[in-house]
Amino acid sequence: MKTRRRLLAALAALALLAASCGDDGDDATSSETTTTTTATTTTPTTTTTSSTDTSSSDDATTGTTSAPDAGPLWVSHPGGPDCMCADGSDYWIHSRAGDPDKVVLYFQGGGACFTEGMCDFEDGTYKVTTGEDDNPGDDGTGIFEFDNPDNPLADWSFVFVPYCTGDVFLGDATTTYGAITVEHNGFENAMYGLDFVIENYGDASQLLVTGSSAGGVPAPLFGGLASDRMPDDTDIAVLADASGGYATNPLQNQVIGNLWGTTNNVPDWPVFDGVPPEEYGIPDLFRFAGNHAPGVRMARFDNAFDGVQVSFSAMAGLEGGLLEVLDFNEALTEDDGVDLDVYVAPGDEHTVLGRPEVYTMEVEGVAFVDWLTEFVDGGAPGDVRCTDCEGPTANG
Repeated sequence: MKTRRRLLAALAALALLAASCGDDGDDATSSETTTTTTATTTTPTTTTTSSTDTSSSDDATTGTTSAPDAGPLWVSHPGGPDCMCADGSDYWIHSRAGDPDKVVLYFQGGGACFTEGMCDFEDGTYKVTTGEDDNPGDDGTGIFEFDNPDNPLADWSFVFVPYCTGDVFLGDATTTYGAITVEHNGFENAMYGLDFVIENYGDASQLLVTGSSAGGVPAPLFGGLASDRMPDDTDIAVLADASGGYATNPLQNQVIGNLWGTTNNVPDWPVFDGVPPEEYGIPDLFRFAGNHAPGVRMARFDNAFDGVQVSFSAMAGLEGGLLEVLDFNEALTEDDGVDLDVYVAPGDEHTVLGRPEVYTMEVEGVAFVDWLTEFVDGGAPGDVRCTDCEGPTANG
């Protein structure tokens, strides 16, 4: 009976994660929504988009990556033959060519699902499809403000990996929930984004692997995978936005792992030798990847009372508040020998990288943009943690 109660609590917690994480419309840019759409079948093309010019080319090849066009325009690329969204529809990624020596690999957020109702293709709680028009465009905010002189990433090349599989980019399973069959294909889609980076920017000297909400979860894992394929002298940094408050729970890890197939692609790293599926949790990815690739720099941003993460923790029946979980997860990582710089801001907002607060937030006298700039430039900005965490988000 006690085991059954724990299982129900875990399922309830996962349900809340799916429901609450669905509101990721401002995780990256104003173009991201959580409204599900009906998939349409189109002939894959490479489309270049800016605020003033839109053009298309018919020479894109389905199943292969297309080299990004020159210039600060967003280009849409059809995914490979193994890429797809939750409903089996076509998958696309988007790139913006900047300095080829400095690259951002960004994973979009947008919900999760694990029940028939939540996985519904029309009324579910996650982003179900993507397409050539689902790109950041040139009107984004936060790190997507490329005309902002304070943006430390303004001149970087970007590879934007949309999210449409409900599995925080870790899934590799076809799972039936009642009348709904979901392609939890997030890992393959994310790998396609990484492949694009390697094929087009494989000799870059700097790579930032990042993402918001659901997209922040896989960032450390893909930072480690990138280190296996980039030159030894490439400076690789990982920044996870608004995903640091999910505790590792053996029962949850196993339940969601079985539904999503999260352990089907565990890297062949020595650090995973003998690790059972129940230990493959969200915060564990930092310590596993960090120990495999000690040269990769790790960082994390969270609001102390992030509404999404607070609700998840409460439903999971965890002891203590979100701050305690954030502190525990940092200790879990650092006690295993991996340095993790964290910026914890007050307030209940969810995500920062796609928001104007990138440039206005200040905590304990440290502006977030300065902390981010130091990290992006190869430094170790250290921990910034609010003391009056119950106050409003500090935005200067």
